[in-house]
Amino acid sequence: MNFDLALLADPTAFAVLCGLLGLVVGSFLNVVIHRLPQMMEREWQLQCAELRGEPLPEHEPFDLVRPRSRCPHCGHRIGALENIPIISWLLLRGRCSSCQRPISPRYPLVEAASAILSLLAALHFGPGWHAAAAMLLIWCLLALAFIDLDTQFLPDSITLPLLWAGLLFNIAGGFTDLRSAVIGAAAGYLSLWSVYWLFKLATGKEGMGFGDFKLLAALGAWFGWIALPLIMLASSLVGALVGIALMVFASHKRETPIPFGPYLAGAGLLTLFWGQDVIQVWLRSL
Repeated sequence: MNFDLALLADPTAFAVLCGLLGLVVGSFLNVVIHRLPQMMEREWQLQCAELRGEPLPEHEPFDLVRPRSRCPHCGHRIGALENIPIISWLLLRGRCSSCQRPISPRYPLVEAASAILSLLAALHFGPGWHAAAAMLLIWCLLALAFIDLDTQFLPDSITLPLLWAGLLFNIAGGFTDLRSAVIGAAAGYLSLWSVYWLFKLATGKEGMGFGDFKLLAALGAWFGWIALPLIMLASSLVGALVGIALMVFASHKRETPIPFGPYLAGAGLLTLFWGQDVIQVWLRSL
């Protein structure tokens, strides 16, 4: 027991353990990214059928656990040895062992990102609750970013618990004080809500989804109101650059929607690791 505690207290050992944990969680995040939107769609179908008084559609059990992972092309069930994070994808050379169809490189990318960011969080914050909270935030932001890229949805089942988790963590002054966290949550939501309605009144079109409001509110709850200008500036700048690049190099039209969630998530990660330094420099310059 004392050996285990000493191991966790050692910053290097703690970082390695967190990196390995992030690798395992990254594998689960791939399941969340793939299945959660389908679970939402099935729930909507059931609700619509119920409202119309129609017979409820029958589906096989489908959640984050059932059924077991399968190849989307041939239905081959993925065994334990084929499900080792990153390693299995490399050994299989990125192809299904049954039908030899390609397996998206995004699977090992998500796993690697989760592992690296978790390791960095452990090194940055050291052993303790701050590192644990940072890893929870990282995993949620990764899931939200990739779900939004795929579907242009930011599920309430992630954004709202993330908001409450930020407020609860800051009760004891985690990343900011509770007053700043509450104001940050409200200001984060209302700022994008206001932009949404101003844009809609001016153009008659919807410029963003309600999930973006909730994600910025969650980031405000985690980092406080004073971090919101940094998050908004970083996400808007990167979003604008990517949008321009897509129009120039990928022939995207101006009307083509671009999900904003990944840029908010990226700005949240930047704030997690370097936000305090940037904010301190900004305050000293005032």
